[in-house]
Amino acid sequence: MNAAIWPGTWVTERLGVRLVDAGGGPRVADLAGLAVRRNPRRAHLVVSQVLGKHVPADPHTIYAAGRLLGLRAGAVLGAEDPGDDWDIWGPEEDFQEVKLPGGPPLVVGYAETATSLGHVVADSFADADYLHSTRRAVPGVALLGRFDEAHSHATEHLLLPADPAWLERDGPLILVDDELTTGRTAQATIRELHAVRPRERYVVAALLDLRPAADRPGFAALGEELGTRIDVASLAAGEVDLPADVLARSRDLVATLDAPQPPGAPGSATVTRIDAGWPAGLPEGGRHGFAAVHRPALLETADRLAGQVAEGLPGDARVLVLGSEELMYAPLLLARALARLRPGTVRFSSTTRSPVLPVDDPGYAIRTRLTFPAHDGVDTGTPRYAYNVAGFDHIVLVVDRTGGTPALWEDRGLVAALRGVCQGVTVVVIPDLRPAVTPATETAGR
Repeated sequence: MNAAIWPGTWVTERLGVRLVDAGGGPRVADLAGLAVRRNPRRAHLVVSQVLGKHVPADPHTIYAAGRLLGLRAGAVLGAEDPGDDWDIWGPEEDFQEVKLPGGPPLVVGYAETATSLGHVVADSFADADYLHSTRRAVPGVALLGRFDEAHSHATEHLLLPADPAWLERDGPLILVDDELTTGRTAQATIRELHAVRPRERYVVAALLDLRPAADRPGFAALGEELGTRIDVASLAAGEVDLPADVLARSRDLVATLDAPQPPGAPGSATVTRIDAGWPAGLPEGGRHGFAAVHRPALLETADRLAGQVAEGLPGDARVLVLGSEELMYAPLLLARALARLRPGTVRFSSTTRSPVLPVDDPGYAIRTRLTFPAHDGVDTGTPRYAYNVAGFDHIVLVVDRTGGTPALWEDRGLVAALRGVCQGVTVVVIPDLRPAVTPATETAGR
């Protein structure tokens, strides 16, 4: 966070993209850098330094940032305001669970980037349940809602709670994303959710609120239309200043610099597989709903698994725990537990679908890229990526059972790619919860 060169300088100098602060709280540039997308609809990517997606970060920092965002959302709903003087890099043990006057909220997060962030926001509230959208259709699970993220590389979001009554509870709803760009995706989501179960209060919580001035009235207008109230909470706010020709300039940059990567030499890193022991009925995440009562068991399971993983790690190794796409929360808890167990460096990040131009420059947020085929059976023709994973001694890759297919292990797969950039790889396979299929859900899911 105190690097001499801000990891957005390269993009600002070449594309003229600037992050402009709204004032108050942390600066946007303190929380994010910039990169260039390989996406014709949007030139830039705001790369969070505290999310644990594209940039490996300290798991305690990631967790503390999410908890602070939860407290900010709680303040909007009537809890104590944490103010602007919080040190979000402090230990997460400093944060207390919020009890809202109107009862616990339902927290909903976005796939794939904010699945873990939404979990941590939910952790900030006493008795809060959590659900995140998914891009992985699951046969037999009723589709409760669908909405699109128009500017994204992968646009469709699905809501697949194991129990369709999951949204029928009272209380406010907190919608969590890493970044608010225009607010339109969140507005479409609120429309879908409100049609299922109308509510009096919504809060849209994001690490960064980067809506331009023209888009800021959108939530108030939607609230008036639906007869509800919609507020926004964030850690930092501002705008992205874009030159008029930024799309053309970014296309030129990508065409010039994004040469196909030659196949790397076969890696020689040792590979160890751990099939995680897992309590029956414990969700690994919020794809089908994660209740507050599940948290203690998942924390205990992550601690136990960390002890097993630590036994195979060199004592002084720099370790990266790498989640896989939507599976971020359980790996984050594993990374946090490992950091407590061992003296060496532990960082956390995740694989992604986002196609980004890599540039090995200290003023650029995405320094290195690994490309590999999908290994969870979803959109198998679309490549996946792991960014900034070079430079670690040992990588602990965490996948769920659905993602542990032969494609993960093949010569061009992710495990082979990781073997080429480190000295040792541990692959942890977690059983993903598969909801029981009843005749009713079987029919509804068609």
